[in-house]
Amino acid sequence: MSSPDPQVRAARNHSTPSAPRGPVVAVTGAASGIGALLTERLAASEEIKQVIAVDERRGECAAAQWHILDVRDPAIAEKLRGADVVVHLAVDLDLETDAAARTAYNVRGTQTVLTAAAAAGVHRAVLCTSAMVYGALPDNELPLSEDAELRATAEATGVGDLLEIERLARRAPRAHPGLNVTVVRPAILVGGTDTALTRYFESPRLLVVAGSRPAWQFCHVEDLCSALEYAVLEKVDGELAVGCDGWLEQEEVEELSGIRRMELPSAVALGAAARLHRIGLTPSPAGDLAYTMYPWVVSGSRLHDAGWRARWTNEEVLAELLDEVSGRHTVAGRRLGRKDATAAGAAGATVALLGAAAVVRRARKARRRI
Repeated sequence: MSSPDPQVRAARNHSTPSAPRGPVVAVTGAASGIGALLTERLAASEEIKQVIAVDERRGECAAAQWHILDVRDPAIAEKLRGADVVVHLAVDLDLETDAAARTAYNVRGTQTVLTAAAAAGVHRAVLCTSAMVYGALPDNELPLSEDAELRATAEATGVGDLLEIERLARRAPRAHPGLNVTVVRPAILVGGTDTALTRYFESPRLLVVAGSRPAWQFCHVEDLCSALEYAVLEKVDGELAVGCDGWLEQEEVEELSGIRRMELPSAVALGAAARLHRIGLTPSPAGDLAYTMYPWVVSGSRLHDAGWRARWTNEEVLAELLDEVSGRHTVAGRRLGRKDATAAGAAGATVALLGAAAVVRRARKARRRI
């Protein structure tokens, strides 16, 4: 057989490079937080053909194709047409958001996105919840496997919403054949985040409940975005836990942070936290305390088996968290202004919590006398 003509061979060698063959990826909640970071990451990747960004306002990523709308709007189905994968990150877990409004947004938004994805012919949806869905319990294994039972209850901030999102994820492939769903569950998320668990480190003393056995595992937002990209590229699927390798004991956290502990009996700490939240003095319900008492460390074995590795260590993430919260002052989960923080002073978060509890008791007595 004769070799190709030299001119034909030269034309082949100088042909225009083909466009990226990777997936078209839609990201909800793309204008801020994790959504903005992931949108920028995917838009810069040579393995991604195109990024469709969905949010209620336009973000800063110029390379993405933007659609401005609420994820609860059924019109989102048309915006997702042509996408291969949708990553749903439009979830509100803000401590200050009204709980009922937050749940309505999170659950309805997830339902709408999954239904719209199926209608638009999207073949994969990636959802992000939290390792908190495993629950923080004294008999938890260290670490937990991805297949461990979800034993959390709806007593901590936003966990009820996350459990409902998990239920929607499990039902979606049956309700929408052809739609595969991957759920990513990060450990304590750090990197521009504000949660009850990051606020724990804004207190002048670390509350330790007597008899508890906390174990601290963090997840940097950069590592979360990396894990989400793995899911987008179908390098791994199913239910994925993500976090730094290993964990830190409470004593290690205290040594690394330089923040001393304030230890209280369980009944005192939980009772006071419940009362303060009930009357609206603190944003965090008593259920948040469980996640500082008992382990909920995850192994991340599925990601590891796929070749993924965390770039950050627990020690490094804790150092970044401490740098982020420097200058902030939180007492019993409520962030204080400068004057309030000075008033709280060296008494510590726990002493302030107990003082507030005493105020509650006095107020109750006063009401009974009226």
